Amino acid sequence: METIRTFVAIELPEEVKNSLAKILRDISPGYERFVKWIKSDSIHLTLKFLGNISTGSVDDITQALTDAASGPKAFTLELGGLGAFPNLKSPRVLWVGVEGDVPTALNLQGQIDQALTKLGFAVEKRGFSPHLTVGRLRDKASSRERSAVGKLVSEYEVKENPSFTVERLNLMRSTLTSSGAIYDRLASVPLDTE
Repeated sequence: METIRTFVAIELPEEVKNSLAKILRDISPGYERFVKWIKSDSIHLTLKFLGNISTGSVDDITQALTDAASGPKAFTLELGGLGAFPNLKSPRVLWVGVEGDVPTALNLQGQIDQALTKLGFAVEKRGFSPHLTVGRLRDKASSRERSAVGKLVSEYEVKENPSFTVERLNLMRSTLTSSGAIYDRLASVPLDTE
């Protein structure tokens, strides 16, 4: 049985991707050796990582997403500031925060989690923290390099905070390649726009 690597996400409009590209142009020079930067056109807001699924389960997952999307209305988010997981002293993941109607995003993620438990997916144990991953530190990055990246992140001010309306949930396929992941939309489910 063929399996594919999948996740549920909100895709971003071009204006937001352009703002993210500007942020990456500002912060990435000189850090490429120990940070793997994400291409701005690949950045998305992940709501739930599903892992490897059988191709035959795509329809059932799409139906679960349709059920989860039947209550929430379209809502608005915007770019926030830069941050890092787990912290700025020893970062592993660099991100741009998401602001705006975050309570609706949190509620939607919870509904997705609940709808997918009926198909055997585990509920997320960690609290959902909406963010857009823009870079990952390479394993070989020294503690001094990690600290330098943390300082860069803490001092950078995001000047453009475009907002965007979330109207759809997307089931995405992730194909891992040597030059980075390639994402394809498998299904798209509308939120209520009334």
